[in-house]
Amino acid sequence: MQKKKKGLMERLAGGIVLGDGGYLLELEKRGWVRAGPFTPEVVLEHPEAVRELHLEFRRAGAEVLQALTFYASREKLATVGLDGRLDELNREAVRIAREVAGEDALVAGNLALTWLYDMNDPKSHDAVRAQFDEQLAGQVGEGVDFMIGETFSFLGEALLATERAKKSGLPAMITMCFENQDVTPEGYTAADCARRLVDAGVDVVGINCLRNPEHTLPLMRQMRDAVSAPLACQPVGYRTAPGKPDFTSQPEFPTQLDPLQLSRGEMAQFAADARDMGIRYIGGCCGVVATHVREMARVLDKLPPDNRIWRVNYDRPTSATEYYGHRIEEKGKTRA
Repeated sequence: MQKKKKGLMERLAGGIVLGDGGYLLELEKRGWVRAGPFTPEVVLEHPEAVRELHLEFRRAGAEVLQALTFYASREKLATVGLDGRLDELNREAVRIAREVAGEDALVAGNLALTWLYDMNDPKSHDAVRAQFDEQLAGQVGEGVDFMIGETFSFLGEALLATERAKKSGLPAMITMCFENQDVTPEGYTAADCARRLVDAGVDVVGINCLRNPEHTLPLMRQMRDAVSAPLACQPVGYRTAPGKPDFTSQPEFPTQLDPLQLSRGEMAQFAADARDMGIRYIGGCCGVVATHVREMARVLDKLPPDNRIWRVNYDRPTSATEYYGHRIEEKGKTRA
């Protein structure tokens, strides 16, 4: 009899869950996604590219794979002529993630900001609800394990995502993002957002995208002090200029970000800091690649040590490490 895998909330109750990294910017870097629209037509046009990135994150130790349905809403897909394939794309994205996740990893559905929300126009709220419902129908229908609603600058839109996601009956993780101010456009602090979202029924609350660990963790501390619900943190993997924590406000965005990418060690330190702060769901967003996730997995004890065989012949060195004898000892003798 096949053993039922643990769900998100059961896993969080038992310890830390390691998420994956960023998809759209990495796939753009590889030539599969267009900078500008950043819509996920790659799911339909080159599913093997999406599958490969899922495999990289999974092999690096990620315990959750997010279906690539960020910006897979009708309004966004219409900008590239794919609104007629909305359901197909959302379903295929989940199928790809489920194939790679196998019997151990979880698959998260994904809802993102719609660019339709206007806090002063109630009609826009119904339009946002309709967009979310269309995406949810396909994703839930394909069997996601829980829903992530992410990258919401407006608390109001995050609350709409909560409302619609909760109707699915699945656990809901909702994460805000903060641009160059430490409050939302409505004037809410991170603590305010956490309280309002938890009161609305969110199971896991947190922050993702726009800011790197340095500028995200102080806001996460506000959330930690405001609510007792499990917290999630998925920052970007880029350095930003003083006074401009939002990486999309850098002149290098979107195609010249390479020199700003954080090292694997810096992301490992973030994972340790987040763990020590009491954050339960730790992952990454734009700019966070499999190399980062692997080091995060190691510091969180999610990966075993690398014990693969390495038979060294010191008379015929094959790397600079062997040739120069860096930290290498043979039979009690240190090579100089």
